[in-house]
Amino acid sequence: MKAARLSRFGKPAEVIELADLDEPGTPGEGEVLLEVIACPINPADVLMLEGRYGAAPPKLPLIPGAEGIGRITQTGAGVKHVKPGDLVLVPGPGTWRERLTAPGKSVWALKSKADLHQLAMLRVNPATAYLMLHDYVPAEAGNWVIQNAANSGVGHCLIRLAKQAGVKTINVVRRESLVAPLEAYGADVVLVDGPDLDVRARAATGGAPLPLAIDAVGGSAAQRLARCVDEKGVVVNYGLLSGEPCMVDGRDTVFRDVTLRGFWLRRWFSETQPAEIGKLYAKLAALVEDGTLKIEVEKVYPLAQIKDAVVHAAREARAGKILLEMTGR
Repeated sequence: MKAARLSRFGKPAEVIELADLDEPGTPGEGEVLLEVIACPINPADVLMLEGRYGAAPPKLPLIPGAEGIGRITQTGAGVKHVKPGDLVLVPGPGTWRERLTAPGKSVWALKSKADLHQLAMLRVNPATAYLMLHDYVPAEAGNWVIQNAANSGVGHCLIRLAKQAGVKTINVVRRESLVAPLEAYGADVVLVDGPDLDVRARAATGGAPLPLAIDAVGGSAAQRLARCVDEKGVVVNYGLLSGEPCMVDGRDTVFRDVTLRGFWLRRWFSETQPAEIGKLYAKLAALVEDGTLKIEVEKVYPLAQIKDAVVHAAREARAGKILLEMTGR
């Protein structure tokens, strides 16, 4: 069986390798055997290859990959809720391989006719956007939300999910060239980041409520978002693309009671009942199928070209996600 394997941290193309591993074998009690169809390469995956993701580097060697789409090929004793042939989201970590066994409780059948490449990206970005939009501040029609890294997969999902909830979006980007594509995608307002971001954001909302900011960058970018939100507003951080810790000073935390919160999808999985997890993904899959949610894909690579794929995924100014295809459809 082919798999992508990481034995040391460093430049992605230098440390990732294609390996021949033993087949996973017959699933045990409560387990399922999956054939992986496709997986995305997310920014967190690239950071992990570099040893820069999470509170502490994971143990090596490991197989990367946080998500994907696959089919059940065999079920172990006691597994009744899925059957061979069912389409399922592949649970991570460790999805960049042709086949794997997983706990049966971590998968559920997807009754969806959506594009498989879109479903391969369902587990992380859409869920992250949905939970950050709804779990920290009520998503009330007429409110605004501001986010940076708005051209990312999470950013695209947030634009569409906010529109569905009646919430308007201010989308912060680093380059003027990203403004028109995001406006065409449905963004209400797109602003290029800068020291006067809060002034321009307030002008854009016309004084309407702006209680929530979504931060993927950290560093001083978190501070600029904190200055944009209302008093008692919330900044939710889910990434450190800048490589710097979040900065929010006392002018906002003390005098305006702005709160900085963190979001980690893996923690949500560990704290949420499987039935609730399945319910959320059924809702999100329906939104993919009807076209509400769509993430642009720039290129799909076979697993054999894993080095080229991670180089492409780490490249700035991409127009969409990079995907890996495993054993075909």
